Amino acid sequence: MRPSERKKGYATTMLRYALSVCKEKGMIQIIFGCYKDNLASVATIKKNGGILIAETKDEGKVSQYYIVKL
Repeated sequence: MRPSERKKGYATTMLRYALSVCKEKGMIQIIFGCYKDNLASVATIKKNGGILIAETKDEGKVSQYYIVKL
């Protein structure tokens, strides 16, 4: 996200829309992944009900996986 557009709620809006589409399609849970050091993505996922379920490390990067129940 371009620095001038950060902290305006775009990611939260997009995530909530994606969750609503998934719910309409009958899904009951979604798993999201992001790098641990991507604090903005981590915060957005947690803000929308994400619960950390796993971490993996590949080539020095730590990935985190969150589940969101719909």
